Amino acid sequence: MSAVIQTSFGWRLGAAMAAVVLLSSACAVAPGMRMETREVRDATTVSTDVALALQAGATAGTPDIAITEVNAALLSQLAQSRRQQQSQLSQLLSGAPRAYTVGPGDVLQIVVWDHPELAAALGSSQTASSARAGDPQAGFVVDQNGGLNFPYAGSLHVAGLRTDEIQQHLSAALAKYFVKPQVTVRMASYRASQVYVDGAVHTPGALALNDVPMSLYDALSRAGGFSETADQSDLVLVRDGQSYRVSLTQLLAQGVSPARLYLQAGDWLRVASRDENDVYVMGEVNRPVSAIPRKTGRITLADALSQAGSVNAATADAAQMFVIRGSLSGSPEVFHLDGRSPVAMLLAKDFELQPKDVVYVDGSGLVRFNRVLSLLMPLISTGLTAGVIAK
Repeated sequence: MSAVIQTSFGWRLGAAMAAVVLLSSACAVAPGMRMETREVRDATTVSTDVALALQAGATAGTPDIAITEVNAALLSQLAQSRRQQQSQLSQLLSGAPRAYTVGPGDVLQIVVWDHPELAAALGSSQTASSARAGDPQAGFVVDQNGGLNFPYAGSLHVAGLRTDEIQQHLSAALAKYFVKPQVTVRMASYRASQVYVDGAVHTPGALALNDVPMSLYDALSRAGGFSETADQSDLVLVRDGQSYRVSLTQLLAQGVSPARLYLQAGDWLRVASRDENDVYVMGEVNRPVSAIPRKTGRITLADALSQAGSVNAATADAAQMFVIRGSLSGSPEVFHLDGRSPVAMLLAKDFELQPKDVVYVDGSGLVRFNRVLSLLMPLISTGLTAGVIAK
């Protein structure tokens, strides 16, 4: 009987140890914990002189994703792509500013010289003591149909005209009743055209356009400037139903002045907050964190690792640093950096992250073995205890 018990105990202990060896060898490919890479050439997407295309091992439920090696050639390619995007955007915004044209709600000041009786026909007016922000100044208000009513001239359609053009039309109309009428037309209040500034600025709201073209810099200044949380590299401009992302940091780096980029009536400008553009640092780092970009909006891989307290020297595998990008866009990308050499940190310092990127630092093989072993120790102790009791 004793021999049978010893045999049973020995079998249990042997089985437990076999499970340790089996699971420890399998822990290196545990789902979600390890990203094994192997070199694959893909001539259609990456040239041999630019980057290496690496293939990640995936389960049946996840697709294969090409992993791109971070090197100097890749950094140059990404920087060139960013410059091209901002260059195209600057061309869109740097067109010649349009002259202001009158629209519904604008107030005109019209004077017919030597005929003061016509001044009594002024439209809606407010005294200085009762004027409010939305009240028109004294003058002739352009109605919602773009029309202007003036004595003797009748109703004139003035929407879309400049003040000098309106002056010519009034002079021609009044010439039927007056001899060589001298007419002066000036803007009393600009209320027809506006741009809207929202987001991380001190005084968001609507800004009225006037005869002086409003540049991007003017709009930001009149909105009180950037707040402390503003991301200066992420401004969203909505024009004619399309959105454009503007990076002031990139524009200034290219020598493009924001004072030469002009807004149009109806433009919507939103300044994103840095909290919206954070990146996630996880894995074998000292302090997993949601890293926040600088005020310029720039955050590199080195910045993100620094905010996370650097990699954990005791548990991290510095050769396995990954950046996962675009997981929600339908075209995910994965970048790999071998950080074992201090020279690799030069690449990390220049590798710019994008909002919602995920930085993952994998653990070393010994760490994974110890973690699996710690999960099996209760099972082994239970088996030993049961064997002793049975004996």
